[in-house]
Amino acid sequence: MRPILGLFLLSSLLYGEFEYKGYVGVDTQAYLTKPAGKHPGNLTLQQQLELKYIEGDFEATVNIYAQEDSYDLSDEKNERTFIRLDELYGKYYFENDMLFGGRNIRFWGALEVNNIVDTFNTKDFRTDGLDPQKQGAWNASYTHYFDNSELSVIAKFYEEKQEMAAYPYVYYFFPEKFGPLDVSYNPNRESSESLYRPTLYLSYSGSTESDYPIDYAVIVQHGFDSQRAFDSVVDLASLSTEFVEEVYLANKLMTYNTMVVGSTLLKVEALATDVIDDNVSSSGKTVADYYQFGLGIEHTLTSLVGDADLGLLAEYYYYNTFDQSNKIATDLNLFQVFQNDLFVGFRYTFNDASDSSIIAGAIIDMDYQEQSYSFKYETRLFDVLSVKADYAYINPSKDTLTAYHLMGLNPSDGTVSAHQRVGLNLSYYF
Repeated sequence: MRPILGLFLLSSLLYGEFEYKGYVGVDTQAYLTKPAGKHPGNLTLQQQLELKYIEGDFEATVNIYAQEDSYDLSDEKNERTFIRLDELYGKYYFENDMLFGGRNIRFWGALEVNNIVDTFNTKDFRTDGLDPQKQGAWNASYTHYFDNSELSVIAKFYEEKQEMAAYPYVYYFFPEKFGPLDVSYNPNRESSESLYRPTLYLSYSGSTESDYPIDYAVIVQHGFDSQRAFDSVVDLASLSTEFVEEVYLANKLMTYNTMVVGSTLLKVEALATDVIDDNVSSSGKTVADYYQFGLGIEHTLTSLVGDADLGLLAEYYYYNTFDQSNKIATDLNLFQVFQNDLFVGFRYTFNDASDSSIIAGAIIDMDYQEQSYSFKYETRLFDVLSVKADYAYINPSKDTLTAYHLMGLNPSDGTVSAHQRVGLNLSYYF
C-alpha cells in the first residue's frame, strides 16, 4: 500500500497551492483460460494525481501514477507495484509561440485499435498487457502557431526502459522455460550509443476548412527508433537465457490524417524507417529498413435508438521490411503484432448523462490465423464514479512463435492455451 498511501499524502499536502484532479480505483481481472502456472486473476489498487499551476502565460504540471498488486503482498510476487512520474513540465506561451521543457506524454495518431505513429513514449507493460499505459519522456520543444496549423521542433533526451511484470503474471510475454532453459527479461537496454543521445522531431500539423474537413500531421524523426530488437544471452552453466532489448538509431518519416465525408470518417497512418545501425541483431539477425501503414473507416448512424449513435469501424494494418533476405529480423523476431491484420467492430454511444458507451470488435491476423475478440462497457455514476467492464478472448497461433503464442505457452507439454478474461475497473474521480 505504500505507493498509494504516498500519493494520497502528497495530494493532501499540495491541494492548497495547485489546481488538482485525479482518481483512486481498483482494477480486477479473472482469467478464464490461461497457461498452467500463471495467476488466475489480479486485484490492483490504482491512483493518479495531476497538479497544475498557472500564472499568467506560464503553466506547470505534475502527473504521478501509482499502483499496488495484491500478489506483491504475498510470496507469489509479480512485480506490478510501483510509483511512476509521468509528467513534470513547464510551458510558457507567447503570442504565437510556446516553449516547453520537462517530462510528458504526447499523443499522435488517428486509428482506433493501434496507433502506428504514436512512437514518442515507451509502454509500461506492468499495467495491463492488453492495454499498456504510456510513460513520460524527458524533452524540450518549441512550437509556432499559424492560423490553422502549427510547427514544432522537439528534442527527446533519454530512452526509457520498457518495464514488464514478472512471471507468473499472465501478460509476462515470455514463457517461464524454453526447453531446458529458464527464461528471464532484463529491461536494461543495450545500445552502441549513449541512451542520453537526443532524438529529434520536426512536426507539422493542421486542419483545412472545406466541404470535406481534413486534419493532417507530418513528423520527421532522427534518433532512437521506437521499434526495439531483442537479443538473448544463453548461460549454459545455469541453463538460463535472458532477453534484453536493443535500441538503435534510425531516420523516420510519419504521417497521420483524417477526412470527414458526411457521416463517415476516413483515417490513414503511415511511416517509413531508415535504420542507421543496421548491424543491430535480433535473434542473430539484422534489423532492416521497414514500413507500416494503417487504413481506417468509421461510419456513424446518428440517433439510431433515441439519442444513441452507432459507429461502424473497420481498420487494416500492415508491416513489412524493404529487405526480404533470410538475414533480416522478421515481424516475429521483433514481436510486431499488427503485421497483416484486419479489425472490424462497432462503437455504441448512448449519449446519456452518464457518458455510457460500448465498443466491441474482432482482430483477424491473416498471416498466422490468430483471432482476438473484445468487448468493453463504460459508464459514470454520480458524476464521480467511473465503471468499466471488459471481456477479451485471444486464440493464438498453434504452430508459429508469435507474441500471443509465447504468452500462452505451457512449458510442461508445449501446448498453447487460448486467453480469455473478464475485467472490472471502479474509479473515483476528484
